[in-house]
Amino acid sequence: MDKFEVLTGVAAPLPMINVDTDMIIPKQFLKTIKRTGLGKSLFFEMRYDDAGNENPAFVLNKPAYRNAKILVAGANFGCGSSREHAPWSILDFGIRCVIAPSFADIFYNNCFKNGILPIRLPQEICDKLMKAAENGANATFTVDLRAEEIHMPDGETVKFSTDEFRRHCLLNGLDDIGLTLVKKPKIDTYEAARKADQPWV
Repeated sequence: MDKFEVLTGVAAPLPMINVDTDMIIPKQFLKTIKRTGLGKSLFFEMRYDDAGNENPAFVLNKPAYRNAKILVAGANFGCGSSREHAPWSILDFGIRCVIAPSFADIFYNNCFKNGILPIRLPQEICDKLMKAAENGANATFTVDLRAEEIHMPDGETVKFSTDEFRRHCLLNGLDDIGLTLVKKPKIDTYEAARKADQPWV
């Protein structure tokens, strides 16, 4: 998993509440177990019409937001089923930070395990960030996880807080497998001692 330290990029506004995981990545795209290739299907039913043509009114289809790295969304983002494909599709599109007043718990946890930083902030702060994100290509934010700060385009700084363990994992690029591999020297020492003590096992 890639480290998350400082992210600078355009923030896309998605002023919708209760965006569920089926809206993020519809069920027909859940057949793959690969984490790549899902970005093109992110928000599929909102991004494309029935003929497969792009909907020019949807935010991520607008030229200013096609390379957005941050998403500012409404409350209860990521509700619905627990599909891990939801954060996979967000990450594959290129978004590494989602800011919202609240998240569904499973989606929130899955974000951290896949290198995405979900930031919970009070509604009034999210409203301010949403308004700033509506400035198109000028809506460039910097998210500094080490300092736990968001630097807005106008120079204002917004503080946020993250669970210390999850913050450590993101800063060091550690998913569940990575956390286990950090302990590899101890595991190897144990296995060698066990093999010497019980060679028949």
